[in-house]
Amino acid sequence: MEFILEHTDAGTGARAGRIETDHGTILTPVFMPVGTVGSVKGVSPRELKQDIGAQITLGNTYHLYLRPGTEVLQKAGGLHRFQNWDAPILTDSGGYQVFSLSGIRKLSEEGVRFQSHLDGSYHMFSPEAVMDIQRAIGADIMMVLDECPPGDASHTYADESNDLTIRWARRCREHFDNHPPLYGHGQALFGIVQGVVYPDLRRKSAEQLLEIGFPGYAIGGLSVGEPAEQMYEMVEVVNEVLPTDKPRYLMGVGTPANLIENVARGVDMFDCVMPTRNGRNGTMFTTQGIVNIRNAKWKEAFEPVDQGLDTFFSSAFTKAYTRHLIQSGEILGLRITTMQNLALYHWVMQSAREAIFADNFGPWMQRVLPDLTGRL
Repeated sequence: MEFILEHTDAGTGARAGRIETDHGTILTPVFMPVGTVGSVKGVSPRELKQDIGAQITLGNTYHLYLRPGTEVLQKAGGLHRFQNWDAPILTDSGGYQVFSLSGIRKLSEEGVRFQSHLDGSYHMFSPEAVMDIQRAIGADIMMVLDECPPGDASHTYADESNDLTIRWARRCREHFDNHPPLYGHGQALFGIVQGVVYPDLRRKSAEQLLEIGFPGYAIGGLSVGEPAEQMYEMVEVVNEVLPTDKPRYLMGVGTPANLIENVARGVDMFDCVMPTRNGRNGTMFTTQGIVNIRNAKWKEAFEPVDQGLDTFFSSAFTKAYTRHLIQSGEILGLRITTMQNLALYHWVMQSAREAIFADNFGPWMQRVLPDLTGRL
């Protein structure tokens, strides 16, 4: 993997670059649709590429390990072949999912022992095991195993948790370096900065990860309930430490406004279930504002779903028809809202990239934020 920083906006910290992988080029800033179990819910790989313009998707190590399992994935030749996706894939470490199972997991220096949410069986995620699982998945970008402490964790707990994450990161890096890829394409390993909302711990975590050395760095443990301004503050703290010549990935974030604010602070990569999950619940993000398509006000709204986008799903169907489908429990309705949201997120990243190259990101940001955040 190679990251090329192409341009930094003259008035902000916003960056445009590209990430070269064996499965293709990723233009940044970029939003990665979440395909937890090897599928972005309700969307085919061809639609992701042709209708959305997605460059990379995200898979989840925890879920793919439990089902279909690494044996099936290896026999299939890796996740790319298994799901018929020939573009880059990033996998998280599964740490967030495991640590959300606080009642049925046990943490130790070795790793974390947990019970499957599927059948209650016991499993062990060590740093080495997580590297082996992600090798079997075959993702272009892999993540180290980390602990994601709760947003209200004390400074003492956050410090001890980060120290453990750093020790795990060293073990991940060592195991990664000593065990080659399985399918003939390169894989890159990213470190994950933790530290909750404590600036000193965030700096410490970033500095320790730099000592280990990774081709990219993620910022984890944010957007877990803390105010947005605190998230932005932590991103600024971390990005003052992280090198400019490596990609920066903010995990699990967020709304279109969150993405824009963090691009302004120098973040390159994002993922979040929000566009797909909210779409399935009837909430659409549009260039004119946020739409709850279930509201009766849209019953006779015969304008396109989003007049500001020219994608098929945004322009071919009306709000009234989409509301009718959602109210009727029709699958097409969920697909329209999901595709609209993914298209909007892609448009935001694409437009941000254009504004960065024009050294116009600040004015562009101030112009589009009111439209994106308003409720229709």
